[in-house]
Amino acid sequence: MRTTTRAGRMCLVTGEAVIDVEQASAGRFPADPLTVFEEWDVFRSWAAELEAVDVQAPTGPDGSASPTPRQVFAIGLNYRDHAEEAGLAVPESPSVFTKFATSLTGPDTQLRLPGGRVDWEAELVVVMGRRAEHVAAGDAWSYVAGLTVGQDYSERDVQSVGPVPQFSLGKSFPGFAPTGPVLVTADEFADPDDLAIECLVNGESVQKSRTSSMIFPVPELIARLSAVCPLLPGDLIFTGTPSGVGHARTPQRYLRPGDEVVTRIEGIGQLRQTCVAA
Repeated sequence: MRTTTRAGRMCLVTGEAVIDVEQASAGRFPADPLTVFEEWDVFRSWAAELEAVDVQAPTGPDGSASPTPRQVFAIGLNYRDHAEEAGLAVPESPSVFTKFATSLTGPDTQLRLPGGRVDWEAELVVVMGRRAEHVAAGDAWSYVAGLTVGQDYSERDVQSVGPVPQFSLGKSFPGFAPTGPVLVTADEFADPDDLAIECLVNGESVQKSRTSSMIFPVPELIARLSAVCPLLPGDLIFTGTPSGVGHARTPQRYLRPGDEVVTRIEGIGQLRQTCVAA
């Protein structure tokens, strides 16, 4: 199953058709995506039995896969090659920070550059579909609503200000967390733990890997996070980025007005941001 949001409304995606969930369900499910995530198992059963409907799709561009999550987690150094390019030891446990929800945006946007050291970080993003608390890794996929594409844009100056890094602040400017274009349920993939991921800047491939290269795969991340705090329906987990970020290059490379960033993941789709001056 695939979903998206338009104008803040939950929609089903079937082939080329985009179906407004509230209209198609005659109000059984509301337009609010977060409320739908709260009933995700019931919603999936309803969607599986949905027959052809003549419902007009909401107008406007696709939005974030989960536009109003209560929690947004992000994982640092979750690919061995990224830890190595950063000159840091491979972590023994996940390095966790947050991105503030106001940084979320849709898949095709303008990215306003607040400074001269904005970097790219392609990421697979997990959207939770059930409350998860003290979940075993072997059960973790059953708590996932689906997967989507994400970018963890980072302003490196803000991130490094002060005696300790300001990861959350430097990664939470408006527009710094695009996700989309769709949310895809895990059963759509031959192996949801092994997906090709790539980032291109102005057509040049700058990051290319597979999610099977994660140090802590999706089920282990859910187990470790849910051992500390409950994960709620609609919550997001940015699962980390592979090597190839601009900050680790020699010379270092950052985004400039006019640059185009395309981020894509196998079986899901792609994001596209055009960089503009703030």
